[in-house]
Order: sequence, then C-alpha cells, then structure tokens
Amino acid sequence: MRNKRKKACTHFGFLSLSRQVRGDIGLLRAKKGLTSAVECNMNAIMNIQIRIILTTAPLAFALATWFPSGVSADELREAQVTQVIQDVKVLPSSGAPRPAALNDDVRPGTAVQTGTQSRSELTFKDQTITRLGEKTIFSVGEGARTIDLGSGQFLLYVPKKAGGAKVKMGPVTAAITGTTVVGNVAPSGIVEFTVLEGTARVRLDSVGQCLLVVAGQKVTYDPIAMRLEDPVEVDLQQQQTNPLVTGFRPLPSTPYMNVAVENQRRAAAGTGGAELAHAVSASGAVSIGAATPEQFLAAFSSLLVRYPEAEICDFVATAVRLRPELADRIVVAAVIGRRPVSGYSKEAKDFKEKEMPCDWVQCIVDAAIAGNPRMANEIINALLQAAPMLRECLGEPCFPANQFRPPLVISPINPATFVNSPEKPPKGD
Repeated sequence: MRNKRKKACTHFGFLSLSRQVRGDIGLLRAKKGLTSAVECNMNAIMNIQIRIILTTAPLAFALATWFPSGVSADELREAQVTQVIQDVKVLPSSGAPRPAALNDDVRPGTAVQTGTQSRSELTFKDQTITRLGEKTIFSVGEGARTIDLGSGQFLLYVPKKAGGAKVKMGPVTAAITGTTVVGNVAPSGIVEFTVLEGTARVRLDSVGQCLLVVAGQKVTYDPIAMRLEDPVEVDLQQQQTNPLVTGFRPLPSTPYMNVAVENQRRAAAGTGGAELAHAVSASGAVSIGAATPEQFLAAFSSLLVRYPEAEICDFVATAVRLRPELADRIVVAAVIGRRPVSGYSKEAKDFKEKEMPCDWVQCIVDAAIAGNPRMANEIINALLQAAPMLRECLGEPCFPANQFRPPLVISPINPATFVNSPEKPPKGD
C-alpha cells in the first residue's frame, strides 16, 4: 500500500487530491486523501532538500580540500602578551603607556616597548611567536601578516604551514615561511638579520635588492652604503645561546634548529655527502662525479624517503652542491618523489598543494638556488613543468649574493699623481 502511495505521489502529486475530492467517495475519504497528498508532497519537498544537500556537500568538501589549510591574514593581526620580564609597556594608539600584563591584546596601532634588561614574548593566533630583547619597540603592521620592528632585538618563529609573515626593519623587509630568525635594528640604522632554521628572503626595495638567506647565515644592511651586504656564515651553536632563545620556554622549532646545527657541523667537516657517496657506489658508479645523471638521481631518490621533513632542504642543498649541473632535476625529484602526486592520478600535472605545503616547496627551491644560483630560472621552470599547480607557491627568485654591479664612480684627478706625458718629463729630471 505504501509503495502504491509513493508511486501515486510521484506521478500525480496534487492531481490525486483533486480527483479524490471530485469523486463520490465521501468526506472521510476526501480528508484521508488530503492527508496522504500533503504527506506525499512534503516527502517530495524533503527529497528535493536532501538532493540539494547531497549535491552541495561534495562541493563544500571539494572547496575545503582545494583551498590551502593555511591560516588567514587576520591571525597575524592580533597577538597576546605571553611573557613579561621586568619593564615592558604597551603603547596604545590613543592614550598613555601602561605596564604590560599577561594576556594583553596587541592589535594594529598598538606597540610594545621593552626597557633596559627587559624582555617580552607575544604569541599570535596561528602560534607565531615574537620575542623582544631590551630597548625594543614592536608593533603589528597594517599590512596582511606584517610585523614592524622599530628598533632593538627580536626573535621571530613562524610555524610551518602558517602562511608566512613579513617583518619590516626600517627600509629592509624579510619574508619568512616556516622559519626561525633573530635580528637587530641598531640606533645607527644598521640592520642585522640571522636565520636559525629555514630560509628567508630579505629585500631592499629602494635599490631592487633581494637576497636569499639560509640557516647559518647573517645579512647586514649598511645605512651609509644604503645596500645589503652579501650573507656571511655564523656559528649556529653559538646563536642558540642568545637570551631570546634560552631565556624563554623551548621553541616549537627547537628540533629544526638542532638539525641545522648538525648540518652545519657536517658541512664544515666535509662529511655532508657521505650517504650519497655510498648510495652512488651501490648503483655501480665509481664516485659521485663519475656517476651518470640517472645513477646520481637514483641514489638521491633512494635516500630521499628516509629523511624527515626537517632535513629535506639541507639534503637537497648537499646534493646540488655535489652535482650543481643537476639542480633542476634534483628539485623535481625532491618535490615529486617525496610525496605522492595525488590520490587519483599518477601524472605530475595533477599535483595538489595539499600533498606538500608551499613552505616546503619554497624551501627546497631556495636550497637548490643557494647551491647553484646560475640555474635559478631552470630550477623554477623545471618544477613548474612537472607540477604546474605549484605556481602560486613560488615567489620571485632571490639569490644568495648580490647580482648587480656597484655604480661606476670616477675618482677626481689628483694633480700630484697625474701621469706626465712623454713630451713633458716630470719636474726635477
């Protein structure tokens, strides 16, 4: 009986009601038919709603999985004070300065200032951590995910997959993705910026400079020369004794920092490529230099799956340093070989960002460019050809050293050192 009712509802709808009312079947049956018809039409409406839900649910799921899982820009526009050591003040945009307290909110327009022998820590919603040394002025920038450092010392930790951040230090801007850095803005205008783990892009837009700074390097801005000096090596083990590291709770990036210290030690000892050399010999090659590209890349790929994510970028840097002419192929092997291309296709063209965070992709590319700057364009083009979906992950390439020549300055002629012509011998001869 119920099946017949559903069938009638499906084929006739409200028409069945009108036929029942017009028939000679009595008032009671008419009421019963009315109830049945209303029930059928309510079921039809519910079926439509269910179909809409079933149709929109996959779309919503697809949108949720398509867009990156990174946090929004608003999550780096408000911080809370999570530690106060001695003299720390909050400077509202309007109103008098007041002593900072735990859980105080710091929003755009509000600054934090530390006094002599004082320190503070601020934590953002996305777990980005900023630590301030003594005599430091800090504020949240008006731009998306931007931090302004007026003067003083700072440490900045940006989590992996957090979407990155920018720190403005006077005329210098550093772009950071999944990185831990320390810096200092001196009253003289000198800016020092050191990467403890990860990579950063340091820009001086006034002259078009962009330098790639990797773990264990420091870049300095000279306000007299008005340019960024080439990055120099620093001792990462010594950098970890910085009070902004040791004077607070352990950073979430401590394991990455320890890996960077170990990699620096291996590079100094010349043992960074020992595993690759062994893998290459297992492939039948006499040495790394004598291995064919296929033998070297096979050895590289065989070791790639064994490395944790924290060490992939350094492993890529080591491989590029050993075989710089293969930098583009090494990057493609690292990105495509490290994670499956997608769950439903074996084609590299269908690479989805969710398979590997943009932070890691950019880190791998930066490591390869640092190893062979001359192949920067080839590295990026090869990766985009293999995985076009990564285009949005890659920023404008920066280089590990300055790429432009200083302007030619003609020195004034000094008459005392002016070269005499043969026709006019020097005086006194």
